[in-house]
Amino acid sequence: MDPRKRIEKVEHDRRDAGPARHHTWYRGPHTNRAPKQPAMIAPTSVAEHVLKGWMPAAPAIDRQTRITAFGSCFAANISTWLGKRNYRVSAKDPDAQAAYVVSIGEGMVNSFVIRQQFEWAWEGRTFDQPLWHGYDASEFGYDESVRRATQRLFDATDVFILTFGLSEVWYDAPTGEVFWRTIPKDAYDPERHRFRVSSVEENRDNIAAIVRLIRTHRPGAKVIMTLSPIPLIATFRDNSCITSNAVSKAVLRVAIDETMRAEQEAGDVFYWPSYEIVTDVFRSPYKADRRHLPAPVLDFVMTQFEHAWCIDEGARPPLDRAWVLALSAAGILPRRIGRFVQKGALDRIEAWAGKDLDEDPEVNEALQRLLHDFLEGEAARKAA
Repeated sequence: MDPRKRIEKVEHDRRDAGPARHHTWYRGPHTNRAPKQPAMIAPTSVAEHVLKGWMPAAPAIDRQTRITAFGSCFAANISTWLGKRNYRVSAKDPDAQAAYVVSIGEGMVNSFVIRQQFEWAWEGRTFDQPLWHGYDASEFGYDESVRRATQRLFDATDVFILTFGLSEVWYDAPTGEVFWRTIPKDAYDPERHRFRVSSVEENRDNIAAIVRLIRTHRPGAKVIMTLSPIPLIATFRDNSCITSNAVSKAVLRVAIDETMRAEQEAGDVFYWPSYEIVTDVFRSPYKADRRHLPAPVLDFVMTQFEHAWCIDEGARPPLDRAWVLALSAAGILPRRIGRFVQKGALDRIEAWAGKDLDEDPEVNEALQRLLHDFLEGEAARKAA
């Protein structure tokens, strides 16, 4: 039969058969569909539709667990939150302040420099060129006392939270070594200082090397990897920053995923999807600068982390309250509802729970149900 006639016959038979005789494709043993918007309104929606497959078997962090978080600037948000919640973070340890991963930890934005810190601390590796510089371009050298402080810190860490930020790197051409960020203007040498976009393979190899080092020198410690949702402020490529940012994040996300697939049976390496929570769940949550997040969105990400990773000692922030505040800050709920929550004006929220909150009927119904459930939860907490 002519191929075109065969296609026409198949289409004709399919239309005549109707739904009762419709045959679908085999979808494998695991089919997780993308949720529609009404399914993303409940406080449990992130756990159900984003965290699925990435959760620990049981919460593993208590108030005595020693946590070291560093990498991109999002790592500072993690340390700040957990520190305020009285978890044992390196950022609050007086004996750890000399370590660069504490004093400048949120400035280590690529996987190369994170690997360098582990190799330097545990294996004594140094570099021929000054690669590490602070925000004011001051040089951070390979001081032995700092190395020993970093080694002591790593030796005592139970959970490493490593936040990867970007895959664009500046490097020293003769040695191939990568800088923390770029090169101080006064030290720039066009003959040896170059820029490039690092590959998935390079970043995957860096992450795998970090995991091996931790297993060798701190067996039993857990590694939680995150991808920073904070976009590039500028690109050094000759194209738009927005498209470069998409590539930069995609390279790292694939490298992390390939590592997770290779390590999925080990039970000591985990991924926390802060990137997906921010960029997908909240649509476009950034402030007017298109980079920084409203505090309620950050708070929700960390509240969700605490509920997933931290052992409940009776003081975890309510997830539904953090969720309502974040939806308001992101514009999914009216922003004034967030102000009512912060003021405890529950009667004002009750009035809004009967109003139209979205033009889509299903989304509107889900939002109204969310507010009603939230009010019931607040009332129960007040009565307890």
